[in-house]
Amino acid sequence: MADDRSSIKDEKLYEDLRDESMSKEKAARIANAKANDRQQPSKKGGKQPPYEEWSKDDLYERAQEIGIEGRSDMTKDELIEALRAH
Repeated sequence: MADDRSSIKDEKLYEDLRDESMSKEKAARIANAKANDRQQPSKKGGKQPPYEEWSKDDLYERAQEIGIEGRSDMTKDELIEALRAH
């Protein structure tokens, strides 16, 4: 989806998010949701504590669910960074 630039509804927001090191996929999802009047992405989520409050084991388990490569050699900070970049 993110590779097909014609599917991005809010190009400026997408570019701003990419400049903040957000993944192409996540930036496209957010840009498209914000451009859709029927969606309110700022009111979604927020039910989990920030990754910094998770244990390393919980972060590892989440990384395993997502399929992040090299997770067994990562520190807690590296796991957080990889999860946010996914």
